[in-house]
Amino acid sequence: MTPGPKDVAQLRGAFVGGTSGAVSVAAHALGGGMAPSESAVVLLILACASVGAVVTSIDTRRSPALLLALMLAAGQAIGHATLTIASDHQHGLLLSLPMLAAHIAAVGVCAVLIRGAERGYVVAASTVAAIVAVLLRPWAPEPSPFTARTRYRAKVVLRQLLTSGLGTRGPPAFV
Repeated sequence: MTPGPKDVAQLRGAFVGGTSGAVSVAAHALGGGMAPSESAVVLLILACASVGAVVTSIDTRRSPALLLALMLAAGQAIGHATLTIASDHQHGLLLSLPMLAAHIAAVGVCAVLIRGAERGYVVAASTVAAIVAVLLRPWAPEPSPFTARTRYRAKVVLRQLLTSGLGTRGPPAFV
């Protein structure tokens, strides 16, 4: 059971959704925004889970790095809009320069980390699958290339067979 594209897509969706929410909160803090309220955090979690589900369904085999960066940017934009709408943020939907720089830097860093995690997952899962296949293989002894042939030759003296008598064996006669 080796990891397929579906497994990697689920991993990518979870990472993009999770990092979109975390980076949105961090960028708001770096940009001078206030801490989000509990209702804003709940809406952010729902929005980022939706982003992760959408990212899981997108086929990224043609240009995975570019699409991953675009998906991260879209997820952070959705997270930023959710935080802005849900909390009384003073800047509205527009981004300040430090907040924009934090979002752009986060897209690049997260894209590199997620691509590395995807490759690491494929290598680790393939290795574990190979180890499990070897460990769970039924054991069968291998036939030996050497076959020993034995010949049985009884060391019987024919004279003893001819003079052995006719009856059953009994005690000696002088007792």
